[in-house]
Amino acid sequence: MKNKKSMMNLAISNLFLVFFGAGLVIPVLPTLKEQMHFSGTTMGMMISIFAIAQLVASPVAGALSDKIGRKKLIAIGMIIFSFSELLFGLAQAKTGFYISRALGGVAAAMLMPSVTAYVADMTTIAERPKAMGLVSAAISGGFIIGPGVGGFIAHFGIRVPFYVAAILAFLGFILTITILKEPERTIESHQEIEKVSFLDILKNPLFGSLFIIILISSFGLQAFESIYSIMASINFGFSMSEIALVITVSGILALFFQLFLFDAIVNKIGELGLIQLTFFASAIFIAVIAFTKSNLVVALSTFVVFLAFDLFRPAVTTYLSKHAGNRQGAINGLNSAFTSFGNILGPMAAGYMFDLNHLFPYYISAIILLGTGFLSLFLNRKNFSKI
Repeated sequence: MKNKKSMMNLAISNLFLVFFGAGLVIPVLPTLKEQMHFSGTTMGMMISIFAIAQLVASPVAGALSDKIGRKKLIAIGMIIFSFSELLFGLAQAKTGFYISRALGGVAAAMLMPSVTAYVADMTTIAERPKAMGLVSAAISGGFIIGPGVGGFIAHFGIRVPFYVAAILAFLGFILTITILKEPERTIESHQEIEKVSFLDILKNPLFGSLFIIILISSFGLQAFESIYSIMASINFGFSMSEIALVITVSGILALFFQLFLFDAIVNKIGELGLIQLTFFASAIFIAVIAFTKSNLVVALSTFVVFLAFDLFRPAVTTYLSKHAGNRQGAINGLNSAFTSFGNILGPMAAGYMFDLNHLFPYYISAIILLGTGFLSLFLNRKNFSKI
């Protein structure tokens, strides 16, 4: 049991390393935009290309993790992510940045479903909410430390954080291939898994309905989150250090909730109840940001919005994993794919709207998330939670 816990923690630590690496680069994006003379549309496209690659690769990667094992997909994902960060640091033209982001999307498609499925393999249904809270805490923890460290490292050069991210991901690759062990349950059950197609999963009203919610909400979430640092810099005059501080404090709040309160919240109101709450809270406070003139109100509202985002993701993942049975990889792959599809359109729309009017991305996000919240209430009345 102790060995299983150690292996699960090692798998989760890979996500921490990746998101720590991703967090390193967040504070430098506005400066990179200015130095490269990129438009908001170009910055949005960089994020959308990541999501396109993730969309294409996620279902295949998820199914492969069920078939050939989690460890192989995690290791390949880590080395690809390492190379993508190195390429981003070296890029001097749009093409290089786009290729880097595409490789990053493929890496994410391999990592996210495989690590999530690995953790699900190692836990019981009762242990699942706490374990998924740890998965999200690793992501949040990476973003807590990453931006602060990235803001400091950027003083040595704007490209240096990307090189550091590449080194960290390579370290995760080495740890994976040398220490991580494949969970036995995956191998024992993979013959049964192969009999279930993606179409069979999507026809199930439980999964099909929730995937629609994930698709729509991802568009609204990414329309706000993807270019937040750029919008905060231009709309409210936030400096690179102030953006790093806001994101760091948001991460600390998210980490606290995920580690100490997520399990209790889920036991109290359920995963669907938490999902609905996050929709309405994020919609309201994004609208507040759009209409306020106070930087303090912007910062406080951002804390709430990012906390809602960080609770929404583990709530969805926990809900799906509880019903996935032996199809953990396939279900989490489809979750990643539908999320990515929303992520493709969200940043593109945000970048385009930002070029038209700097407040438009806030309006779009608030409206979409509010609508998705009401849609989730409708699905709840249809008693999908009991299927």
